[in-house]
This record gives sequence, C-alpha cells and structure tokens, in this order.
Amino acid sequence: MRPVVSNTSPLTNLAAIGRFDLLRDLFGQIEIAEAVWDELNANGRRWPGRDEVARAPWMRRHTPANRSLIVALMRDLDAGEAATIALAVELNASPVLLDERDGRHFAQRQGLQPMGVIGVLLLAKQRGLLPRVRPCLDALRTEAGFWLGDGIYTALLEQAGELGEER
Repeated sequence: MRPVVSNTSPLTNLAAIGRFDLLRDLFGQIEIAEAVWDELNANGRRWPGRDEVARAPWMRRHTPANRSLIVALMRDLDAGEAATIALAVELNASPVLLDERDGRHFAQRQGLQPMGVIGVLLLAKQRGLLPRVRPCLDALRTEAGFWLGDGIYTALLEQAGELGEER
C-alpha cells in the first residue's frame, strides 16, 4: 500500500466537522510535512486539527529532503503545499490530500493523484464508513467555512446518490 500525504486543509476541515477519524479509517497512516505541522501551530493558535494530529499515533511528520523542489514550488504555493508535494514525490504517495486548486494542479504536474476533503468524504461513503455526505457537506460550509458553491454542492449530492433526499 502506498503512503498517503496530507496538506493542512484536509486535516483542519475534517477536524472542524468532527470527522478527522475518517483519515485513519480510510488510509491507516498519514504522512505530513513539518511545514504542515507549523501551519497547524501558526500565529500562536491551535488550529482545528492541531490537537488531533498531536494525539494521533497514525500521523507521522517528515522534513522533505528535496529543498530545490520546495523552493521552486514556493514561487506559486505556500510552504505547506510545497512541502506536501515534495514529500509526496519522495514517498511516491497516492493520494496526496490537497484542497487548493493551485496545489492540486502542481501535484498533478508532479505525477501525483490529488484528493481533497470532498474526495475523502465520497470515498468514505463508498466504503461504508459514512452513511451520508450531505451532513458533512453542510458542516463544511457552516462549521469549517469551506467554500462550496451551490452547483458543486448539488453535483456532489447527485454523485453520492443523495440528491432527492431530505436534509
């Protein structure tokens, strides 16, 4: 089984909606770059996901060795995204958990398979770990402040087979 590497956003968003456990249940172990840990502790705050990562024995932190790749990626991405992609390349990870469009684009250019928090939720439902995605999508919008347009929201409900269901 190939390693799974996560950026900050999937960790914080899943923690914010109380579904951090899905990462362990789906992937067993998650690898993160030290730069992601730094983002979870930025500005003296404990961001959602910080305590969950600190307590999870199935989360492992790494410092990616390929500094030149990180520097090149940081022309367009933040430090966490750049280090996440570099670590995913080093570990030959699949998937790499990223939400931001630019990060996903650069991950694909490195031959990686990006998956966002929405993909995690859909995979969890497909594998029987989540009975419905609608409550999680709603919580992402209201609790986590995750932007999800109405058209995308509807398409996701359709993909999950929940379009005609009551809230």
